[in-house]
Amino acid sequence: MYKLKYRLFSFLKYLSLVLGAFAAILPIVVVLFASFKTPEEYNRTNPLTPPENWLNFTNYSRAFFEGNMLTGFINTLIILVISLTGAVLIGTMIAYVLSRFKFKGNKIMITLFLLATLIPAVTTQVATFQIINDLGLFNTRWAAIALFMGTDIIAVYIFLQFLDKISYSLDESAMLDGASYFTIYWKIILPLLKPAIATVFIIKGVAIYNDFYIPFLYMPKQDLQVVSTALFKFQGPYGSQWEVICAGIIIVIIPTLIAFLSLQKYIYDSMAGSVK
Repeated sequence: MYKLKYRLFSFLKYLSLVLGAFAAILPIVVVLFASFKTPEEYNRTNPLTPPENWLNFTNYSRAFFEGNMLTGFINTLIILVISLTGAVLIGTMIAYVLSRFKFKGNKIMITLFLLATLIPAVTTQVATFQIINDLGLFNTRWAAIALFMGTDIIAVYIFLQFLDKISYSLDESAMLDGASYFTIYWKIILPLLKPAIATVFIIKGVAIYNDFYIPFLYMPKQDLQVVSTALFKFQGPYGSQWEVICAGIIIVIIPTLIAFLSLQKYIYDSMAGSVK
C-alpha cells in the first residue's frame, strides 16, 4: 500500500513537471514556427504546424534592419547597465545598514518600503511624469534610468536574507584591523553577496529588458527606442505583421537566454565557507 502511494505521488509529481514545462515551452515553439513562415503560410496554417522552409530568414532580416533593432539593443544595454549597477549599489547599501545597524527607525523604514510596493503604480504615473518632465529628463535615456534605478523591496529582502548568512564576526575582525564601515561593505560584504547580486541581476534585468511602458511613454523619440519598442512599428491600424514580430521576439529572447545561462550558477551558490 505504501509503495502504491509512493508511486502515485511520484507519477503526479513528474506529470505536473511535464505539464508545467509544456505550458512554458509551447508559446516559444509557436513563436519560433511563426518566425520562419511567409505571410501567406502564416495565415493558412495552424500555429503548431512547422514551417515549410527552415532557412527562410527574411523575417529576421526585416525585424532587425527595418525595426532598427541595433539602436534598440544599444539603448537597452546603456539603460540596463547603468540602472542595474545603481540599483545593486543602492540596494546592497540599504540592506547593509538595515542588517548591521540597529536604530529606532529600522523596522519603520522596512515597513515604508513594503507600503510603497502596495501602492498601484498607475495611480502615481501623473505625478511621476510631471517630476521627470520638470527635471528635464523627458525624451532622454536618463528618464528610464532614474525610474529603473529605484531599488524595490524585493531586491532589499534578497540582500537581507543573504546578509543574515554572513557572520558578524567578519565585520568585527575587520574592525579590529582598523577597517571603516565602508571598507567592510566594499571589501567583505559586497563580494560575499555575489549570489544575491546575480539573482537581482536576473530578476530586475529581465524586468527592465522586457519593459515596454516606461520607454514608450518617456522616450518617444525614434533614436531612443529600445528592444521592447523596436517591433512596435510592425503593428498598425490595418493589421500586424506577426511573422516579423515573432522573428523579432526570437532575436530579443537570445540575449536573455545567454545571460540566464551565464548567471544561473551564482543563484545556487551557498554562503558556506565564508567563515573559516
